[in-house]
This record gives sequence, C-alpha cells and structure tokens, in this order.
Amino acid sequence: MAEDAAMVAPLDRNWKIPISVFFKDARYVFKRDELGREILQIALPAALALAADPIASLIDTAFIGHLGPVEIAAVGVSMAIFNQASKVTIFPLVSITTSFVAEEETVQRISQEKQKGSSTDDLEKGSCKNGETEAPVGDHDPTMLENSDIEDVVKDETSEDECKMTTCKTVDAPCSSSSSTKKGKTKERRHIPSASTALVLGGVLGLMQTVFLIFLAKPCLGIMGVKSGSAMLPPALKYLTIRSLGAPAVLLSLAMQGVFRGFKDTKTPLYATVAGDLMNIVLDPILIFACRLGVIGAAIAHVLSQYLISMVLLSKLMKQVDLLPPTIKDLQFSKFLKNGFLLLAKVIATTICVTLAASMATRLGSTPMAAFQVCLQVWLTSSLLADGLAVAGQAILACAFAEKDYKKATAAAVRVLQMGFVMGLGLALVVGLGLQFGSGIFSKDKSVIHIIAIGIPFVAATQPINSLAFVFDGVNFGASDFAYSAYSMILVAIPTIGSLFVLSKSNGFVGIWLALTIYMALRTFAGIWRMGTGTGPWSFLRGRSLPSNV
Repeated sequence: MAEDAAMVAPLDRNWKIPISVFFKDARYVFKRDELGREILQIALPAALALAADPIASLIDTAFIGHLGPVEIAAVGVSMAIFNQASKVTIFPLVSITTSFVAEEETVQRISQEKQKGSSTDDLEKGSCKNGETEAPVGDHDPTMLENSDIEDVVKDETSEDECKMTTCKTVDAPCSSSSSTKKGKTKERRHIPSASTALVLGGVLGLMQTVFLIFLAKPCLGIMGVKSGSAMLPPALKYLTIRSLGAPAVLLSLAMQGVFRGFKDTKTPLYATVAGDLMNIVLDPILIFACRLGVIGAAIAHVLSQYLISMVLLSKLMKQVDLLPPTIKDLQFSKFLKNGFLLLAKVIATTICVTLAASMATRLGSTPMAAFQVCLQVWLTSSLLADGLAVAGQAILACAFAEKDYKKATAAAVRVLQMGFVMGLGLALVVGLGLQFGSGIFSKDKSVIHIIAIGIPFVAATQPINSLAFVFDGVNFGASDFAYSAYSMILVAIPTIGSLFVLSKSNGFVGIWLALTIYMALRTFAGIWRMGTGTGPWSFLRGRSLPSNV
C-alpha cells in the first residue's frame, strides 16, 4: 500500500483540482506515443466493426425505402423493438465480459511472469555450485582490491559466465529465447472462466429473446403504436417474427466480441462482422426485389448474416480459449449476475428513453416515423463510431487497474475522452452535410425528405456530446464502476421521459429531438461529474483513498 500511495502522490500534486484532469496534455491528443498507438490499434478495428452493422441496417433501410413509406416505417418500428430487446439482454453481458476477461488475462500474465522469474532465479542460484566457495560479482569492489585479487575476481566472473552458458545448453528452456522451442507447435489454449460463462449466458438469453419476440410480437408492436387496423402491422409483424430467429446468433456473436475485446483483439470481430454484413448486402436486393419477398427477404438476409458472423467468431475463439470448463463450479454466474443486474438497470433506462422516442414518432404517422427512422439510424451509426474509443478505453483501463497502474489508467481515460470529443466535432460536420445532400438515398417521398431536413440540425449538433457519453461508458466499465453507471442512468432517464411527453405534444417531431438532445447532454454530464470530482474509483486523483474495487 505504501508503494501505491507513493504512486498516487505525483498525480495529486499535478492535478489539485480533479476537473482539470480532462484538459491535461490536450495538445497531445493525437500524439503517436505508446499509449496513442495502443488506443488506435484497438479503437480503429472496433469502431469499424461497431459501425458495420448499423451501416448494413442503413443499407437495409435504403433498399426497403424503395418499397414505400409504409414498409420503411414498419421495418423501423420492428428494428427498434428487436434492437432494444437485444440491448436489454446483451449489453450488460458484453460490457462485463470485456472487463472480466481483460482482468483475468492480466492477472494470469502477471502470475506467469512471477513464476517464470522465480524459476529463473532458482536456476541461476543452483546450477553453478561445484563445491567451491562462491562470491557474488556484485559484492566485489575493485577499488578496494590488490592487483592479484582483481585477477581472481575476473577469473571468477569468467567461470560464472561459462557456467551459465553450460546451463543454457543443458536445461530444457534456452536462455536466449523461448521461441525456438515453440516452432512448429500450436499455441496452448487458455482457460478463461469469464469467456465460458459469457457464451453460456449468451446462448440462453438468445433463445429466451427468440421465444419472447415470436409470441409477443403483436403486443410489442401495439405498445409502439402500431394498432390492429394500421397498414404497418402486417409487414412489421412479418419482419419482427423472422428477425427474432436470429437472436441466438446475435447474442452469441456479441458475447464472443466481448471476449476478443478483453484480449485487446478487435481485428477478428471486424473481419467476421464485415463478412456477415457483406453477405447481408448481397442478399438484400436478391431476396427483396428479385425473389419479390419484400420485407421478409430483408429479414432473412439479416438472419443468415448473423449466423455467419457467429460461426466465424466461434471457430477463431476455439483456437485460443478452452471453452469447456473443468467443472460447472468454474463458471462465474454469480459474478456476472451481480454486476449484470446493475447494467441491466442502465440498459432498461436507456431502452425506455429511445423506445419511447420511437413510439412518439410512430404516433405522429407513417411519414414522420419514416423520417425519424432515417435520422435515428444516422444518429446511432455516426455516434457509435465513438464506441471504438470506448472499447479501447475499457480494455486498457481494466488492465491498468488490475496492475494498479493508476497513472496509466488516468492517462488512458483522458486521452480517449479527448479523442472522442474531437471526433464528435468532425462527425457533426460530416453528418450535417451528408444528410443535407444525401437524404434522397433513403426515400423518394418528398414529405419524408422534408421532415428529415428538420431533424438534421439535431442529429449533427449532438455528435460531440454523444461521443463523450459513449466514451464515458467505456471509461466507467474499465474502472468496474458498474453501480454508478446504472444509478446515474436511471436518474438521467427520469427527466428525459418527462421531456419526451411534454415536448412531443407541444412541438411534435422537433420536440422529440429536443428531448433526445437533453438525454445525451445529461448522460455526458454524469460522466464528467464522476471523474471530474475524483469520486469512486477515481478517488486517487484527489490523493485520498485508493479505489476499493482494485
């Protein structure tokens, strides 16, 4: 603990006011140092993988949009139900898995390094004993010896070096490098209990989601404002029912992505996601138009793409991890459930806010809902690019806290937040111009395009705060601050829900987007408050007590 306190002290001297930590070394936000390279190596593939699925959904939206405003509105409502149901079940699982896998692998690595170091020390101590008296080289002081004594010391050093060389030749592990003994051998699979637990929970939750959506599809659509006499009901019901068959694949693939993120490997999920989404894009026009299946074809294409992603990830993961635990007791259900229920509360609060917004838009009619669906997909797609930085921050912070390297934890958190804000400013410009000139891609209906234009200022202007909100989630998860993430989100949801009811009635479509802007601003403020005040796991920024969860 004394060493920990000594390490904390310099941080307190540099940042006496914790809120100033966010501006620390801001001019080096994109510096290509070791930390910057590590963040980018994790964040870029993660961002591309996270953006790939929403981009595929955008392409789905573009294809379906040519069927008519009723079809695109119906699919929009169905997508909202499916996505929110998936978030309720998988978001806690993925977030927890990434942190737990990163912590377990770090602890195992540290333990292996200690064992390796102790075995090497024992080998050096015991290998050169030949009955003669040994004098450690470090104990000799040449300035205190006569010439004859110096010659004896040199002989002793030479004989010791020769002995070490002899030892290297006789023992199984070479002194120079262990890589030579591993040539031609496959890498030993690791036993990571969190990985096995995540896959079991993902499979069970996926099956539960399928059953839930198949039997309760019509009531769920009714809650969203699609009543029995609505023209949107038949296509929405068909799309949601078929799409629900892919729920097990979706949850399993996302659980496995959480495992790979914990390993700081975001390239493998990227390759798998791109393969699946390319399949989806190719099948869309064939099944929707050539086979004349309409929204049913779009749903089938998406389901097949999700199963392809799961198969690719599973084949890769089985080569690295022993997915079958020795006993059921090795599974960590209690640990997952304890923190999972906290994040479940967070996700439910988030789901209520976004789903309620979509429901309010549905009640305005098929044309406003079609425009809202386009704006929402662009809003989420562009904002989710920041989740790449959130993934990088979570993985690096989880390892840093496991190693009790609080200086690196702070530097990593600050860097990803600064990167997120700058990226948000760039996204605001790109999204604003893109929607202004490209809204015709999603619909040919002039009324829909007109309403989309009304939502553009909100979609574009909220990008910086959206980016910060998503990155703060990764920072909190990396610090295992799950309780604060849950409780703060519940508090944020209360005024958001109230503003949605009030503003949607008084301002219609504009009021819904005003309420969503308030929602993201409050989420960002909650993140700034936690770290900026130096509370919870960030108490070391104020030189007080060390985090209790590390």
